[in-house]
Amino acid sequence: MLNDVITIKEHHTQAAELVFEKISQKIDKKKYIIAIAGEVSSGKTTLAYLLGRMFKIKGIPSKSIDLVDFYKVPPLERRAWRQKHGISEVGVEEYDWELIEKTIQSFLDSKKMTMPQVDLHTDLVDEVTTDFKDIEVLIISGLYAFHCEHIDYKIFMELTYRETYENQKYTGKEVMDSFRNKILEKEHEAVQSQKKMADYYIDFNLFLNSYHL
Repeated sequence: MLNDVITIKEHHTQAAELVFEKISQKIDKKKYIIAIAGEVSSGKTTLAYLLGRMFKIKGIPSKSIDLVDFYKVPPLERRAWRQKHGISEVGVEEYDWELIEKTIQSFLDSKKMTMPQVDLHTDLVDEVTTDFKDIEVLIISGLYAFHCEHIDYKIFMELTYRETYENQKYTGKEVMDSFRNKILEKEHEAVQSQKKMADYYIDFNLFLNSYHL
């Protein structure tokens, strides 16, 4: 996303350092894919940014993509679409998985790829073109990132439903009302179903430590 606000606190940096140390020991091929899944506003984008910066320091070119850019319905139309079709339609199938997998394959094949990019100042969907030729690590963050194929390492970021709600109010990205509350509940169920697939689990409430499953 363009113009997204990233808040970096000490516990984010600590978590990124722990994850980076673990991943650095596992990268054994030229093209490596990391997925960061978890609740809304749990710090996925922040972790992706910090990992990308650490890879850069180590001389390893990386690229981060946020699955929020790959919704089938654009931001300005999404709330009305959800109200029309009902809460039951909220979830994994709202994403353009064909385009997501095409992007991942372009990375694996070292090709150029034009991808959507949401501008949070306008809520319009722009496009950005990336040449994956020299990119060695792809970092994918999103609610349902574990649904992507070809993932080498999966990181799950925990957050309670109540914390998700409070963080959403703080960021002000969406109107917080009873309908939004139902959406968060529905997303929470789908997000939590991925937890068992994680290679690494982060819960900032548990003494700010990370836990390997």
